[in-house]
Amino acid sequence: MNGHWIDIPTAGANGFSGYLSLPPSGKGPGIVLLQEIWGVNTHIRAVADQYALAGYVVLAPDIFWRLSPRVDLAYDESGSAQAFGFYQKLDTAQATADVVDAVAALRNLPELEGKVATLGYCLGGQLAYRAAALSDVDVAVSFYGGGIDQHLELVDRITQPILFHYASNDSHITQDKVVSVKAAFTEKTNAIFFDYPGTNHGFNCWGRINMYNQRAAALATGRTLTFLAEHL
Repeated sequence: MNGHWIDIPTAGANGFSGYLSLPPSGKGPGIVLLQEIWGVNTHIRAVADQYALAGYVVLAPDIFWRLSPRVDLAYDESGSAQAFGFYQKLDTAQATADVVDAVAALRNLPELEGKVATLGYCLGGQLAYRAAALSDVDVAVSFYGGGIDQHLELVDRITQPILFHYASNDSHITQDKVVSVKAAFTEKTNAIFFDYPGTNHGFNCWGRINMYNQRAAALATGRTLTFLAEHL
């Protein structure tokens, strides 16, 4: 794969970086791929390459750059402890602003040909949702985005198509929170929700052995690719 790190400019003096993966054709619609709390690690870079193979120009910004550049953690006990430490220190409003900058950077790349989506997992799922309200992104996809229920005031600002994937046995995003998000979109026609029975939080991540569900991951990825093909 043609994957490498690039600089992402910001409004301030300091920029940050992101992992860019290009499709075999060299050009295509864009995806800003948003990490879990383990950083732009081996798994997220592989996901970026996966969507690039499907024809997308994929940029995975380094969300934790203000805390530590290019965090790349494993899903073991030590890596997870560090990941949760970074998450607890993260300013998610500032991180959302950084995602907006990443969207702008992707739009300015010569390889971009078409529209742009935000797509995120866990923490990234929340950021994909919030960036949909605060940027000119064309489409958004959220895989088990934690904390969305705490930002439902943004729903009216989301006018583009948005896709949500939720795990039925998610101990982090309990069903009452999922119900509240669904209820907030009741009067809107731009949101699609899919629930995955018998799955846990993180079911799409093969690095999280106790949570990964191959069938649900394949189904959710297929639905996402269909959704992106329809709207990008």
